[in-house]
Amino acid sequence: MKKGLYIHIPFCDSKCSYCDFYSFKADETLKKEYCSSVVSHILGADTVFDTAYIGGGTPTALSAEQLGSVARTVNTKLFEDAEFTCEANPARNLKDKMLLLKKAGVNRVSMGLQSANDNELRRLSRIHSSEDVINAVDAVKTAGIDNFSLDLMMGIPEQTLKSLDKSIDFVLKTGAKHISSYMLKIEKGTPFYKDPPILPEEDEVCEMYLHTVERLKKEGFLQYEVSNFALEGYESRHNLNYWDCGEYLGIGPAAYSFMDGKRFYYERDIKSFISSPKAIDDGEGGDFSEYAMLRLRLTTGLERQECIKRFEGGEALFEACLKRAQKFKGSPLINISEHSISLTPQGFLVSNAVICQIV
Repeated sequence: MKKGLYIHIPFCDSKCSYCDFYSFKADETLKKEYCSSVVSHILGADTVFDTAYIGGGTPTALSAEQLGSVARTVNTKLFEDAEFTCEANPARNLKDKMLLLKKAGVNRVSMGLQSANDNELRRLSRIHSSEDVINAVDAVKTAGIDNFSLDLMMGIPEQTLKSLDKSIDFVLKTGAKHISSYMLKIEKGTPFYKDPPILPEEDEVCEMYLHTVERLKKEGFLQYEVSNFALEGYESRHNLNYWDCGEYLGIGPAAYSFMDGKRFYYERDIKSFISSPKAIDDGEGGDFSEYAMLRLRLTTGLERQECIKRFEGGEALFEACLKRAQKFKGSPLINISEHSISLTPQGFLVSNAVICQIV
């Protein structure tokens, strides 16, 4: 079974209005202490990983020395052909950090564009502009990292179908190989939750989603998961491992892991992680129901042969799902065959309700 490594960098120069990830602004002393702790955890892992992902927060909020130390240590735990991704926030001063990351083994970068319209970026409390994204992409390409992804949000304040098209045009011109396009969800504890913004109507957001799927398909970006699109061969191997219910080790406060059938996590407390890190047991995982729910997020869906390979009694488990899926036969929400069950783009819009009735 493939294994992924996730490193959480909980630092940001500014908090976005919609973000509920564990992240905050920190001084250099705390950043240095944290990176030292993370490096120790990585070195203590007795596993070789197929993929690695440095996320956050904002990994590029670290100094070049700090980021390089983490990335070089991660690289010592990877197979030679591993996919190694680092997140970055678009900025003008990324050239040196991208060169350093490339030298440390990073071969994929994921950046949070969110929108190419500066008025929409301001409403999200993003601190970059569309011009900053152009500079950041140039830094990635100059470093020799060809594989990069851009995030694009739908259903955000002041957004229209026309402004979304402008953002899609912008992404396509950058030469990105992968696009994560997801709908805004307002989470508890965020500024948007406390002071809700005016958002596009639900029907309009659904139209944006289906429009994005069709536009990207015409440009060669095939949807392979609810919110992810890629040119052929550029799907995120790290994320595919999650959706295939594969194993992964998470390092850092708020990071989750699934190893040897067990789930565990670290609490959202950086000082506790640095001084006395203790993983919290989150029970067993990886059963058929969890596997099926994750697989139905993928456009390939739940496949009979994979169920048979993976689970004792897998054929009967698949047949039970197939039987329950028959209620959707003929609807535009689902594709059903003797060999697989998968959701359509229309089905992804109501995926939670559909999946719950199948699994």
